[in-house]
Parts: sequence; structure tokens; C-alpha cells
Amino acid sequence: MDKLRYKQAQKLLEKAIKSKKTQEKFKKPHAGKINSQTIGEIQNDVIDLEEFLYTSRPTHSLNQEEAQDFCDQVLVIRNKLDELLVDFGIMEQLNVEEEIKTLTGKYLILTTKSNFKKSMTKLAVDPQHILVTGVPLQIDDMKIINPNIPDTALKSIEKKISHVKNDIKRKKEQFEIEQVLVVVEKDKTGEILAKRAQELYGAYIIRVESIKDISPIEFLKILSEF
Repeated sequence: MDKLRYKQAQKLLEKAIKSKKTQEKFKKPHAGKINSQTIGEIQNDVIDLEEFLYTSRPTHSLNQEEAQDFCDQVLVIRNKLDELLVDFGIMEQLNVEEEIKTLTGKYLILTTKSNFKKSMTKLAVDPQHILVTGVPLQIDDMKIINPNIPDTALKSIEKKISHVKNDIKRKKEQFEIEQVLVVVEKDKTGEILAKRAQELYGAYIIRVESIKDISPIEFLKILSEF
């Protein structure tokens, strides 16, 4: 059984390596030190991929959603393999901003405040892919945020919610993207938006303590986990 698991892991690693651009040129390695922690993480990630082999028997065919999950996991492994190659000089240091731009390019990103959008733009996220909602996605959620809000105010907020949903639809069509990502801080407004976006759009969620304090490396690491 261990031998079988090893062969399966080896094949999956080969797929991860081959997924790099074919025209990429590598340098000769220099002396260096193996990062044993990264090696251990790769091994665990590859073992996790075995689930796809078992659940897709006997054809090993994946539908679109399953393929997305599989490829996302392979990309996580690929990034870690790149880290090992960088340590030995075979590849140049990872361009964090370019990686963030690439990984976020497949999402329409929802957030709650304009200053959160500014912070993400500084992290190299395309601002056209970011939508500041300013209001929750359901009128009932507004009552949770502010139980004392008057009914007269709810009417105008309901119109804003309608505009936001139209903007979401328009931007998804404009950029030809299906996936929604919510990036919020860990507060009540953020949690409510995250929960509702997950229900309505199957959104992925990133919760951070403080968006303005997150570093590009930290943000890239979070994105790579999807």
C-alpha cells in the first residue's frame, strides 16, 4: 500500500511540474540547503490529492467544479516546488505582485469598504475586479447590523442592494468570470457579507484581522490555499 501511495504521489508531482510554462528556462543549480518543512508540506498536499483518484474511479474524469478544485490544489504544490527551486538558484525569486494579480484575476472580489479596496489595490489586485458593496446583500441583514434602523431608511437601502446585485452580475459578464471572492475583516459587517455571498454566489471567503496590515507575501499565501 505504501508503495502504491508513493507511485501515486510521484505521478501527481510530475503533473504539477509539467504545469509550468514550457518556454521557461532554468539555470544551473548552486549549492544550497533543502527546506525540509516545504518538502513535508508538499508530501502532505500530494497525499491529499489522492482523494481525487479514489472518488473519480474508474475513469478518473472530473467535472468542471472538481477540475477547478483539483487544479487549485496542484497549483499550491507547484508554488511550493518553485520555492525549492528558487533556494538553489534554478529559478528567479517569485514575483509576488504578478502572482497575486494572476490568482485574483479569476475572481470578482467583494468587500465592505472603499479603504479595503485601496488596500487590496496596493497588493496588486486589479481594482476593476473589486466591488465595494457598502450595504449587505439582503435587506434583513441590515436589521442585524443596525436593529434600530427606521423603515424609511430601509427603502433606500433596498434600492442600493438591488444596484449592488446588478453590478455583480454586470461585472461577472464583463470580465467573463464566475467565481466570487469575499475579502473582509473579522467584524460583524464582514461576517454578514461573507455568509450571504456564500449562499448567493458560492463565494470563497478571506477573513483577516486588518486588511491594511496584511503583507503581499501573506496575501499570496492565503490566495494559494484556494
